[in-house]
Amino acid sequence: MTSLRSCFVIVMIVLNLGMAAAGLSLKRGWQHATATFYGDMNGDETLQGACGYENVIEEGYGLQTTALSEALFNKGRTCGACFLIMCFNSSEWCKKGAGAIRVTATNYCPPSYDEEAPWCNPPRKHFDLSMPMFLNIAEYKAGIVPVVYRRVKCRKSGGIKFVFKGNQGWLLVLVYNVGGAGQVVDVKIKGSQTGWIQMERNWGVNWQVSDDTVQKLQGQSLSFQVTARDGRMVQSDNVAPRDWQLGKTYEGRNF
Repeated sequence: MTSLRSCFVIVMIVLNLGMAAAGLSLKRGWQHATATFYGDMNGDETLQGACGYENVIEEGYGLQTTALSEALFNKGRTCGACFLIMCFNSSEWCKKGAGAIRVTATNYCPPSYDEEAPWCNPPRKHFDLSMPMFLNIAEYKAGIVPVVYRRVKCRKSGGIKFVFKGNQGWLLVLVYNVGGAGQVVDVKIKGSQTGWIQMERNWGVNWQVSDDTVQKLQGQSLSFQVTARDGRMVQSDNVAPRDWQLGKTYEGRNF
């Protein structure tokens, strides 16, 4: 455990020294952080998580994913955002010529009150990558490495997916495969015989309506408006048919 603490201290010293000499300018949108990994090469521990995804491989994200420290996670609002990440300023641990990896935020790296592993504690910016993604840019023995990162547009194939969950008095919709900014800030739902109804974020990428609203929507085709972090909105009309069902997945337009 002492070696882990020492490793973290060394990483932070290297990171601070490297900021002044960085070849990547912060003016170009790159910021400094650190990165570790969790899970194994199969990604069994990374398939779900605090954002609410059910299986990131089946949902098209593969293992190109990361958990975010509290400073980046923003209470789940950053779920779905995409990042470019490069191992930075460590000739010993960064893989030469590795370039940048592209990952989607799908999980949360919670603060630790164990002083041996403080990297996800606020205000630190930290990425806990899937193991395959970490090994693309750094050596396994490093444990933790300094990185630079920037937000990028998400590249998704097909339309936004809406997974209907809940019960007769509660409609919970998992919104995934979101292109563009990736990060959803607002969702509205509309029945073929109603106006637009505001949905509330339940957690991460799950949005909900409940009680009498669900009853109003019964027997109607459903449309959605999804607004991303960059202010763009995409409207998908009649995504779900009149006989929509819980447990089904429906597909709309994408950014």
